[in-house]
Amino acid sequence: MDMKMVAKEDIEEGQDLTPPLSPLSYSLQNSFLSSADLSAAFRLLSLFQSPPSTCPQPRLFGLLTNRDKLLSSEEPDVLLKIRDGARELAKARGNFSDDVILEEALLCLVMTNAVDVQDKSGRSLGIAVYDKEFSWINHSCSPNACYRFLLFETNNTPALHYQPKMRIVPHGKIDVCSSSELAQGCERDDGPRIVVRSIKRIKKGEEVTVAYTDLLQPKEMRQAELWSKYQFVCCCRRCTASLPTYVDQLLEEISVSNMEFMNLSSDDNLLMDEADKKLNDYMDEAVTEYLSADDPESCCKKLENLLTQGLQVEKLESKAGNSQLNFRLHPLNRLSLNAYTTLASAYKVWSIDLLTLCSDTDGHHWEAFNMSRSSVAYSLLLAGATDHLFRSESSLIASAANFWANAGESLLTLARSSAWNLIVKSGLSASKFSLQKSKCCNCSLIDRLEVDSFIRQAQSAGLKNISNELLDCISNLTGKVWSSLIHGCLHLQVIKDPINFSWIDKSTNVSDFRTHSNKSCWTAEIISRKKSERYTNEERVNIFLLGVHCLFYGGHLASICYGEYSHLASHLQNVLYDEDNSIH
Repeated sequence: MDMKMVAKEDIEEGQDLTPPLSPLSYSLQNSFLSSADLSAAFRLLSLFQSPPSTCPQPRLFGLLTNRDKLLSSEEPDVLLKIRDGARELAKARGNFSDDVILEEALLCLVMTNAVDVQDKSGRSLGIAVYDKEFSWINHSCSPNACYRFLLFETNNTPALHYQPKMRIVPHGKIDVCSSSELAQGCERDDGPRIVVRSIKRIKKGEEVTVAYTDLLQPKEMRQAELWSKYQFVCCCRRCTASLPTYVDQLLEEISVSNMEFMNLSSDDNLLMDEADKKLNDYMDEAVTEYLSADDPESCCKKLENLLTQGLQVEKLESKAGNSQLNFRLHPLNRLSLNAYTTLASAYKVWSIDLLTLCSDTDGHHWEAFNMSRSSVAYSLLLAGATDHLFRSESSLIASAANFWANAGESLLTLARSSAWNLIVKSGLSASKFSLQKSKCCNCSLIDRLEVDSFIRQAQSAGLKNISNELLDCISNLTGKVWSSLIHGCLHLQVIKDPINFSWIDKSTNVSDFRTHSNKSCWTAEIISRKKSERYTNEERVNIFLLGVHCLFYGGHLASICYGEYSHLASHLQNVLYDEDNSIH
């Protein structure tokens, strides 16, 4: 029987389900073995009272090894990793025989149960394997829980003084008692600890689930990744829906224009698959070029061209002979979201490059300011787009929290930029843009509260009420600054509203979002126009207020996922009160 963890009482959203759990084994940074998986597997060997002399059970320490399934995998790389890794592991423990079944089982256990350990910035530090209290939590593409790591805290860390009780219990029976396998005194209390937290209401007896894969992927991609890594087919509510969910439909939506028919045949469906592959390849090429060649300008132009012009694919044997079909991404397609992420980063780097290379002329300061403005606009669009999906699939809350926080930080950086002094006559000093001196005339949420106290009060007020009030202000402020943020950027000009996407639902074809120019992403008009004609101190203040609201909203969502003492809440506090956080 498959094991699972269930709630032993009714649980509200935003509550810890476990105390901090120490890992059975972990591997951070480099080790003397060739991979983190092998290093973690080697650590597990020290936990045995005595290593089994016979073929191991399907479970070790109560955890599923998945050895038989992984060894029957059709992927050569997986088989090679297990075979070679087991031999290396055997040599490391002094086993030079051909019997490496135990080593294979331990390595497969790590591959099946390990989770990536990340630091506060989201950077991967290595992997860790946890005991059954965590490892028995199954996957869902619409999970009701998430988890966070506690990394090497000091005695002054608030999280250490708060010890929640275990609120979930195992459900099911197995033949192996994991505790009997452990050597005396080998229980670990070091390494990265993990805490499971609810992101939805959970009823007593309801199964607790987390995500094993990126939820901002359509069903086919999620299923392929889960099968490749864990050898199972997900049967969650989202995956078994008779029709694709609203979110999954948007994540893979592509529009086809110049077609002579309305319905696609089987051959045309193959053409759609070909187009999807080419769109993926185009995206990968642009991103790889940006990361490897350090060429943000080329990346921006390629991705803007993809978003505005689409992709041309030749269709053979149509009624009129060969024809060119145009494939366009929906603004909420997963590739569009990836493009927004990359463009926000690439425009920011492009701006920094301009200032570094040509810091002595006002013209380059102005152009760099425009690049920064586009970076901010794409960050805001990414946050709004993800939030729209989050409204239909609440398990996307962690992604929404991070993107709102990033958007808020970029807006504050832009508002505090000294470049405004070149654009607005009698410009305001950066010191004017602090939380203590800001006030929102439409809501009472941010004008008197610090981030930590806001988060505590917001938690008690409930997600829906706080979210709606903050989003109303965000939408109102966005309407005041969006045209300024996107001026001159061709693709962004077709995004009518980056927060409320109801305008998309009214369109039946993504080709409605077409622009009618083959120019580069930036027009000569925006580069040469007079700065004073477009921007005012009022817009700068509104950009700052918008950034503050985005940060508070991101902080509120993050408190649901990670708790009021999370690293993100602390980071937001620093950003809000950092008056020197500006571009020079």
